[in-house]
Amino acid sequence: MRITSIIVIGWMILAASGCGPLSFSVGPAPIDQRLTRTKVLSDGRWFSDRVAVIDVSGLLLSVEKPELLQPGENPLGSLHEKLAEAADDPRVKAVILRLNTPGGTVTASDAMHREVQRFRQTTGKPVVALMMDVAASGGYYLACAADRIVAYPTTVTGSIGVIVQTLSLQPALARIGVQAQAITSGPNKEAGSPLSTLTPEHRQVLQNLVDDFYARFVEVVRHARPQIPQEEFARVTDGRVMSGEAAAALGLVDRTGDIYDAFALAKQLAGIESADLVLYHRPLQYVASPYAVAPVPAAGTQVNLVQLNVGRLLGFDTPVGVYYLWQPNLP
Repeated sequence: MRITSIIVIGWMILAASGCGPLSFSVGPAPIDQRLTRTKVLSDGRWFSDRVAVIDVSGLLLSVEKPELLQPGENPLGSLHEKLAEAADDPRVKAVILRLNTPGGTVTASDAMHREVQRFRQTTGKPVVALMMDVAASGGYYLACAADRIVAYPTTVTGSIGVIVQTLSLQPALARIGVQAQAITSGPNKEAGSPLSTLTPEHRQVLQNLVDDFYARFVEVVRHARPQIPQEEFARVTDGRVMSGEAAAALGLVDRTGDIYDAFALAKQLAGIESADLVLYHRPLQYVASPYAVAPVPAAGTQVNLVQLNVGRLLGFDTPVGVYYLWQPNLP
């Protein structure tokens, strides 16, 4: 029985780890999880300058995202830590902010945007945003903090706007004889609740919230992309998604390209001819190329969402909150 249990646990561990290298630490003390740095590309010489790659992936949140068999990362905290590492290294002359995110909460998106702006202002080191599969909504908001934006032609980006997605369970509850009765401190306290009807007053409250956050988003985009003609600006900020190629044609990104183009642009902005491309990561992660720990887009995203998250009510672990988020598979 004991041998069977060990075999089952072993198979679970192998399934969780996939084909990548597997490492264990046994002992009373935790593994040192301070960031480490690996050179993944080089056109420089011995003791060359550096360009640092900082990955931002998945939902933009200010909470830990738990992972199987390892502690979770707080995306906002991770970005702050990596930017601090790049700021303290005198050999790092520029940063590539590699994005693969559909967005996240409004506050986390804004906080991460501010972190990148603060890094640029205090260090004078340029930042190039490189968009991977998805850099939409809050992901695009974060990209606007960079000096330049490079997107793959096949990147999905845009989705500039906000929507409140509400639903009402009241008709279904009425059919089974359940009546919800809320005791509130004011007439608009339950605006958006799935257990109540969305009245005209409640709708206006939520509309004001949407308008406020949309105006903030548009201001960020206008400041970052002043070259977009005014007659085109309303069209590109109406919530639509587009490819990286279309975004480049409209002025939402500076050019299409890949990691090598972003590397060349970062060196150009930093005024250096050659450099090592280094990637920040946690210890024990296997890093052999610029794509070794490239970010993976999160499953289950939402178009610029400001919502009461029903998934959380049903037991899923997505934080309730206000979102700049793109989710094309919303039923």
